[in-house]
Amino acid sequence: MSSDQVFLDAIQQAAALLDVAKSVLVITGAGISADSDLPVYRGIGGLYNDNATEEGMPIEEALSGHMLHANPEITWGHISRIEKACRDATHNRGHQVVAAMERYVERVCVFTQNVDGFHRSAGSTNIIDIHGDVHDLFCTTCHYRERVHNYSHLDIPPKCDGCGGLIRPDVVLFGELLSTAKLKRLEEEAAKGFDAVMTIGTSSLFPYIMQPVLIAKALGVPTIEINPGVSEVSEVVDIKVTGRAADSLHRIAELLAWEK
Repeated sequence: MSSDQVFLDAIQQAAALLDVAKSVLVITGAGISADSDLPVYRGIGGLYNDNATEEGMPIEEALSGHMLHANPEITWGHISRIEKACRDATHNRGHQVVAAMERYVERVCVFTQNVDGFHRSAGSTNIIDIHGDVHDLFCTTCHYRERVHNYSHLDIPPKCDGCGGLIRPDVVLFGELLSTAKLKRLEEEAAKGFDAVMTIGTSSLFPYIMQPVLIAKALGVPTIEINPGVSEVSEVVDIKVTGRAADSLHRIAELLAWEK
């Protein structure tokens, strides 16, 4: 069987499964936003594919919570560079299909590693953005919070107008803990049960990204992966769609006659 036929068969199987599902967990990673021409480095910017910075330190150190507090100019310099590289991008057909799923499936939960906010702008409503959203800012000293469209108006590093404290994006930097509130939300959604679990555009390297797929498999819940490459769960899932996120999701939506 040709690779094209294998792809089309997997698309048809995925569509048939989603057609009868009443609850779906959708796990997404950098691959779904790559179709918006975002550079990717662990989902936050391909400007650092050489894993180094001009300061001579690993990017993980420059983009760490420790560095933000010790030398915010360094961390904010790289954060703002990433934001500027992604500023003109927006959600794509893949995000639109995930959002449209809410009109045809009773309960959809989007569990995303991406910090770009594209699921929200596409129209998804039940989102657990486990790594945060780069557009949400807060003061590290007072209760000030703000959602911004981009960083073009910010001084780098930005300071709070009210108290003078350091402003930071509400994202998980290297070395920081995940939000317990968001992990609790995921647990609550999982406790309700799902008819299907989809993983889209992620290598599933982190245990908390891989675990929902492994649990679903153990419980006999059907699983789908959309990924052009091989991930940590590729050998586990029931249906493997070897293709890019936007194209694969568009083809599934066409088969199901889901509107944009």
